[in-house]
Amino acid sequence: MPHNEARQTSALIIDDDSFNVEILKIFLEGEDYNVIVAEDGVLGWQQLKKNINEIDIIILDRMMPNMDGIQFMELLKSDISVRNIPVVMQTAAAEKKQVMEGIAAGVYYYLTKPYEEEMLLSIVRSAVASYGEITALHNELSEYKSRLHLVKDCYFEIINVTDVRYLTTFLAGFFPDPERVIMGISELLLNAVEHGNLGITYEEKSRLMLNDDWNQEIESRLLLPEYKNKKVLVHYKRNEFNIQLDIQDEGKGFNWKEYMQISPTRATHSHGRGIALSNMMSFDKLEYHGCGNKVLCTIMLE
Repeated sequence: MPHNEARQTSALIIDDDSFNVEILKIFLEGEDYNVIVAEDGVLGWQQLKKNINEIDIIILDRMMPNMDGIQFMELLKSDISVRNIPVVMQTAAAEKKQVMEGIAAGVYYYLTKPYEEEMLLSIVRSAVASYGEITALHNELSEYKSRLHLVKDCYFEIINVTDVRYLTTFLAGFFPDPERVIMGISELLLNAVEHGNLGITYEEKSRLMLNDDWNQEIESRLLLPEYKNKKVLVHYKRNEFNIQLDIQDEGKGFNWKEYMQISPTRATHSHGRGIALSNMMSFDKLEYHGCGNKVLCTIMLE
């Protein structure tokens, strides 16, 4: 959970349909979320600024009076103090054009009406957890930033999710803009552990996240003989032109091409955005090699 693990997670619902709001409130309050409600984008923005240190996730309707969902996103993304808060957009149907417009505006999570409680909670948990993890990593960056730019070539080996967190924070400090790359490094290292070395498929992760069993499955597989000795190899190298991060796992690979952009068909899933967001936001160039178990990430230096 972002900011303070002791406090209640807060969700801001921005929706002019009182019936939808009541359904969302019932589901979220049943999971001990603090729910704040606004009837349109204008009031939603006021509530967000009023509770700026409390909001962990925004559930946003697309069609509203005064200020619609896309207009609200333009405002959100223009404000550095709130632009990283995850947004789940509600849509009556996952229509491709609307989803693509939302993705372009910075919305990467979608709920299709009518809601199924399990899917709603799975998507919200996933978004909140991702936001909390990235926020924590940002907060830890200051512990590592100093003279790391002097490092030109080094190698690392990681095995588990704890390793992913420590190495992500450490490596981000090597880059000129650590805040830009930290999410991408985290996502790609995590993919290498869970999907690569531990062999968790996309479909399996969907089920695990729906049942909130993902962490338990990770820990269980790490104890199995066929997985416990597998490592992710990470090579950092820097020259006068660029910084490159080479990440290689011991898995069988995957069809990486379909994950390089956010797909409207996966927009309502609780996961499956990490590679696309890394490609779009964190690195200047992202290249997969071989069967897909090796990825080269590049940041150009001016």
